Amino acid sequence: MLKSISSNGCQVHFNEKSYEELNKHLNNQGYSKIFILVDENTHTNCLPVLLGKIEQVYDIEIIEIGAGEAHKQIETCTEVWKIISELGGDRKSLLINLGGGVVTDLGGFVGATYMRGIDFLNIPTTLLSMVDASVGGKTGVDLGPLKNQVGVILNPLMVLIDTEYLATLPPNELRSGLAEMLKHGLIYDEAYWNELKNLAQLTTNDLDELIHRSVVIKNEVVTEDPREYGLRKILNYGHTLGHAIESYFLQSGDKTTLLHGEAIAIGMIMETYLSSELLNFPKDKLDEIKATFLNYFEKVTITNEDMEAIIVLMKHDKKNAHGNVNFVLLEDISKPKLDITSNKELLINSLEYYKK
Repeated sequence: MLKSISSNGCQVHFNEKSYEELNKHLNNQGYSKIFILVDENTHTNCLPVLLGKIEQVYDIEIIEIGAGEAHKQIETCTEVWKIISELGGDRKSLLINLGGGVVTDLGGFVGATYMRGIDFLNIPTTLLSMVDASVGGKTGVDLGPLKNQVGVILNPLMVLIDTEYLATLPPNELRSGLAEMLKHGLIYDEAYWNELKNLAQLTTNDLDELIHRSVVIKNEVVTEDPREYGLRKILNYGHTLGHAIESYFLQSGDKTTLLHGEAIAIGMIMETYLSSELLNFPKDKLDEIKATFLNYFEKVTITNEDMEAIIVLMKHDKKNAHGNVNFVLLEDISKPKLDITSNKELLINSLEYYKK
């Protein structure tokens, strides 16, 4: 059995232990009402599993939002707040967020702010949300195309990770989560990176231990720096360019929207190139990192014209200060360095390196 992880007072439980803890909690608390937030996918694929695990009869209401990053907006929150209010939600209500990162980020923000805060817990159902959104207490929504511009840091009561939900995911969603796991190796644990990069055929059976390791890594970082004043910034490796690429593809009508992990994979290749130019990151490892990501992720067409727009979007990145775009780069694998700036020419060169 995978050991539960304590994260700044929030317990992360795994598989069957999750439901034992959930039932114990529901039994003890006597909530006036339980709301379960789902999107259209988790409503069909995951909700029946969850409802089958709840042992007693409670007053439960299901709230469904649209699936995908396009719905991670304050307008969606307004709709959810209204529905909770109309259905009689009070301070003694519980919100269970059942879904990927969009549902847990948005649902966490709804729970943190409805009546100035009601109890909420997260059940991440995608690999990405299990290894990334599960710890650290980040909640929030996008502001138009700008990622995660509005939100608060507040831990849920608990996080329940059940890898059974991964069986409902298409392969591209599994790969999207793998990008964040590979990132954990690159910024923190070279042995973990080496283990992951050799996973030719990822099966859900391999994943339990690896997911647990990723959650441990992320938890060690966020426990030391809950508010992202220092160490926690290392989790943004690949995300300065990656988020801008993701936003650009999201708002461009003629582009296919990228999954978070697909965009971050491109960001990591390009930011590792910047690392080699600015911090002498070893060239052989740079090429190995590029090959590893391109082994899992198909190359995406990004033109130099696209890159101009992507550079503009980077100016909104939350790590920026005093007008500078700040990058997390690597001196070597597991040796990150914070707040490095780059000139435009190097950014264009990093795209050329990705493309060639």
